[in-house]
Amino acid sequence: MSNIPFQTIDWTKISKIEHKGETGTAYSQTIEYDKLRIRIVEFSKGYVADHWCQKGHIVFCLEGAFKMELKNGTVAILKKI
Repeated sequence: MSNIPFQTIDWTKISKIEHKGETGTAYSQTIEYDKLRIRIVEFSKGYVADHWCQKGHIVFCLEGAFKMELKNGTVAILKKI
């Protein structure tokens, strides 16, 4: 992976993209580097994804809480600290 230069991110300048789930909607803003994607995602109440993601994730909850269920059945509750 290449080095990422120090910077601040003005999220107000990054477009939100709508993603419909089985139920609800997610809105994401994304910046990408060589092999790194940084994303802010806002989920509507009751959102359930319509797919299983095969990639690894590092998640930090900024507001509220949500339940994340992995394909193997593992469940994690993430919430604002």
